[in-house]
Amino acid sequence: MMLRDRRALGMRNISISIDENNAMNTVNFCGKSPFFPGVEEPAAGGAAGAGSPSAPPDHTQDVVSRLSAAGLSMCVSALGSPARSSPVSAGSEHGERFSRKVFVGGLPPDIDEDEITSSFRRFGPLVVDWPHKAESKSYFPPKGYAFLLFQDESSVAALMEACITDDDKLYLCVSSPTIRDKPVQIRPWRLADADFVLDASMPLDPRKTVFVGGVPRPLKAVELAMIMDRLYGGVCYAGIDTDPELKYPKGAGRVAFSNQQSYIAAISARFVQLQHGDIDKRVEVKPYVLDDQMCDECAGARCGSKFAPFFCANVTCLQYYCEHCWATIHSRPGREFHKPLVKEGADRPRAVPFRWC
Repeated sequence: MMLRDRRALGMRNISISIDENNAMNTVNFCGKSPFFPGVEEPAAGGAAGAGSPSAPPDHTQDVVSRLSAAGLSMCVSALGSPARSSPVSAGSEHGERFSRKVFVGGLPPDIDEDEITSSFRRFGPLVVDWPHKAESKSYFPPKGYAFLLFQDESSVAALMEACITDDDKLYLCVSSPTIRDKPVQIRPWRLADADFVLDASMPLDPRKTVFVGGVPRPLKAVELAMIMDRLYGGVCYAGIDTDPELKYPKGAGRVAFSNQQSYIAAISARFVQLQHGDIDKRVEVKPYVLDDQMCDECAGARCGSKFAPFFCANVTCLQYYCEHCWATIHSRPGREFHKPLVKEGADRPRAVPFRWC
């Protein structure tokens, strides 16, 4: 097919948008994916030792100890890692680390994958991706945005250095066959924005932690913490789930409360409106389901000491049950309509055929 015909065909269903928030934010609300997987590797130069600039401050060590004691083991490596507490990047003058996946929005409507690649190849080898790209077999980003998947983190620093800043947003000019030097938004993800401790003196309890699904990907952990604390109070920790390889937000988060009242208020609301800056989205809130809890009724006596598969999120229960105890307890009047939450397998990152261009 001639290039002109291909462009005409691809432009029929193109809608230009600089915002990805309405695209592919659906997550598995009932499941639990690890807190910040894959961020535990040390910064360049090896693990930080005592007195090293990469060593986490004392209050972070306290939080790490309490996380471990509370059972939030998946958080520990992320909070205590040199990469998280004092990020280091060879390509960043500020010593910050960034995901190798970068959002680019507001693209010209007639720009295709090869032209996007050519526009950004000067910063380093990369792959261009967008939601449902493989299934749609489209040559053009269907909603005017795409993701740049760089081979090296230093490429992200070089890209940011070339951008112009306007109202705290980064822009770079790109061209298409019909549009010259169009400013497009460049939105990198800083790794340090994936978790935030609001008050290190507050205890962290996984049974007072909620799962927030459909979190807009630009939202930072500190912003999520402040929103939830303003609504319910008692927030002591918030985190954004990131994928293990590229460390980019997956569209979900966790919030830990210091008291039962705030926790129950959050899960009873079921939905919350996240409003911050340009972000205004209704998201779902559910209990954070653990996969290593014994039945709260029989303590394993009726299930061979196996971990309880069910959690009842109804405020009259808020307990873990084995199959036997679930059937017994929920046959009682008033509880027969309770529905169990089941911890499903952690999200597996989608395999991307990395063919660096």
